[in-house]
Amino acid sequence: MPIDPTLVGTRTQPFTTTAERGRLRFFAQATGQTDTIYTNLTAAEAAGHRDLPLPPTFLFCLELDNPDRGTFLADLGIDLRTILHGGQQFTYHAQAYAGDLLTFWTEVKDVYTKKGGALEFIVRDTHVTRDGTPIATLTSTTVVRDPKAAT
Repeated sequence: MPIDPTLVGTRTQPFTTTAERGRLRFFAQATGQTDTIYTNLTAAEAAGHRDLPLPPTFLFCLELDNPDRGTFLADLGIDLRTILHGGQQFTYHAQAYAGDLLTFWTEVKDVYTKKGGALEFIVRDTHVTRDGTPIATLTSTTVVRDPKAAT
């Protein structure tokens, strides 16, 4: 079933979540961050930060806190066994810190096909703000493959 191009411009309901220090420390260690500003509050403050800064790409982890994250594709009738991760891009506007209450909302930016419709693409921008101030834009591309198409 082709993805309706009128999806472009649709938005999700916003949700909020908090970046917690313990989770930040775990992420920094798991991803090999060696700079102690990501794990030690004293080091972060000495470097001019008001708290532990969020390591690069951690916002993607917080995006997964969305209680409705699985409904978008399901509402489109897309079988999750047919999706692939097509890409991820991060554009940063301001630094976020442990304890920040962050708001996330997503907008469909593009829908297109390739290989005669065998592959469909959905490009979404997730906007992250703190008190209305832009923090980052997370761009993700989901590929939906037609299970009936020869690959």
